[in-house]
Amino acid sequence: MKQLIAFDLDGTLAESKQPLADDMGEALAALLDVADVAVISGGDWPQFDKQVASRLPERADRSRLWLMPTTGTKLYRFANVWTQIYAELFDDGQKKAIFAAFDDALKATGFVPAQTWGERIEDRGSQITFSALGQEAPLEAKSKWDPDFAKRKIIQADLRKRLPGLSINMGGATSIDITREGVDKAYALKKLRDASEIALDKMMFIGDAIFPGGNDYPAKQLGLDTVRVRDPQETLSVIATIIACQK
Repeated sequence: MKQLIAFDLDGTLAESKQPLADDMGEALAALLDVADVAVISGGDWPQFDKQVASRLPERADRSRLWLMPTTGTKLYRFANVWTQIYAELFDDGQKKAIFAAFDDALKATGFVPAQTWGERIEDRGSQITFSALGQEAPLEAKSKWDPDFAKRKIIQADLRKRLPGLSINMGGATSIDITREGVDKAYALKKLRDASEIALDKMMFIGDAIFPGGNDYPAKQLGLDTVRVRDPQETLSVIATIIACQK
């Protein structure tokens, strides 16, 4: 039996940047009855609050929930209110270098979309995230832009040449996340192990990007039991199976 089930967010628990559906909120509440639950994603706390924290039913045992924004460089726990436990931030010089590298990489690779919605580069303190179509892009446009990750793999390869020593991974439908070297889902899971005192072999990780270059793949490389899902609907089925096995 697993003591903790960890999830990616976008593409796994919810559609990109969308709130949890009602049935997913209920499924997580049921899962919290039998195990601790963690959510690890590139979004910052306001996005986590909108997508996850505010979408859980009242009966959910929030004391067993571990929310890890910006790929685990931040941790939030619930004790009457959601409280930040730690945050690890980039300095100004690092941020400027990353912003410049994004601009140069996009020019070099030629992936400039005809239309964008909102800011394309978001400073999340401990993570810089590039959203190809912008932070407010509609789901339909996002799902069509890079469904096979091919465009972002080219941008990712260019960025890795420009930003040695930083971790550069694909996430969500159109995003690339940049963190300090070694900051990835494996890093987050080790931070989670230390904070929760739950051993890695007692955890399971579920995500939609468990493939080389995907931002969920480091969880598999770390040696955790992992389940790759296609979408939130498949995640619901996986959660139901876990609950049945845990009882």
